[in-house]
Amino acid sequence: MVLQRTAAPGGRVRKGDLIAEFDRQYMLIRLDDYKANLDQQAAGLVSLKANLDVDKKTHRQSIEVAKASLEKARYDLKTSPVQSAIVSEQLKLAEEEAAAQYKELLGEVKNKDISQEAQLRISVLEHDQNKIEFQRSQANADRMVFRAPIDGIVIMGTTFRGSEFSQIRAGDQVFPGMMFMRVVDPSSMVVTATVNQSDIEQLRIGARARVRFDAYPDLELPGRVYSIAAMPKTGGSRASYVKEVPVIVKMERLDPRVVPDLSVSVDVLLGSEPDAVVAPREGIFTEPPDGKPFVFVRTDSGWERRPVELGLTNNVAAVVRSGLRPGEAIAAERPRQETK
Repeated sequence: MVLQRTAAPGGRVRKGDLIAEFDRQYMLIRLDDYKANLDQQAAGLVSLKANLDVDKKTHRQSIEVAKASLEKARYDLKTSPVQSAIVSEQLKLAEEEAAAQYKELLGEVKNKDISQEAQLRISVLEHDQNKIEFQRSQANADRMVFRAPIDGIVIMGTTFRGSEFSQIRAGDQVFPGMMFMRVVDPSSMVVTATVNQSDIEQLRIGARARVRFDAYPDLELPGRVYSIAAMPKTGGSRASYVKEVPVIVKMERLDPRVVPDLSVSVDVLLGSEPDAVVAPREGIFTEPPDGKPFVFVRTDSGWERRPVELGLTNNVAAVVRSGLRPGEAIAAERPRQETK
């Protein structure tokens, strides 16, 4: 669909403001057609009701006329004793004919009522069906107009135009499922992040986090893990062999410099040990690989091998609970010579 107009990117909008509209000319033409057809059917329904009412009254009048004719024929039949045989027979036949006609008209009342009700019901159903189609078309046309659900800032998405990605604007084509705009509340912001599949098991909702901004190296804001996706991200145009899981971190404090769509990095606090000695992982050795850890500490006489007890660890550092004092230098690689 073609995006006909949009709100200004980065502009502030109020709840209910028109922020985007797609080209809906074809839908509006269809809507006019449905409206004209609906009005025509409504007028036809009124006309049908009037015609049926006239037909019913005409039929009742015919019954009254037939009843009067029957009564006259019966009255005339009473004179048959003083009439000739031929006239008496004629009067008898006239009475029978009038009675049959009156009975026939009375018998038609029920069938005629059923027939009129059926005609009226069919017309009402057709009118209601067209009314539903009109309402559906109206709803489809309304769906092509977007209004701001909250007060916030308009953030436009990106699309591939020419040979590079650029901001979506009026006149661009938007495809099904494509996010083309967001309205964000600057007073309550979140970080949309991804976590490597090997680390996701350690994350918990509510865990504390530290958010750092590439644009402001000295800025660090607190946050908490708000949600963790149940499934990893799907692959793009190429197969992704290292899967990542989407995670949302809600920021607990904001800064006037923070605006939407900044790039950030997030450290999630999985555990803590106060006043701990921290050593880089490359300086911690084991022998054999599953043996007890040790480090090489620089002394006046050379490198001293010293066993250590480890605490919390991550992929870059480890807490040393015992065996190492603050300020001591350790080797990042295994020394060629060590002190015995």
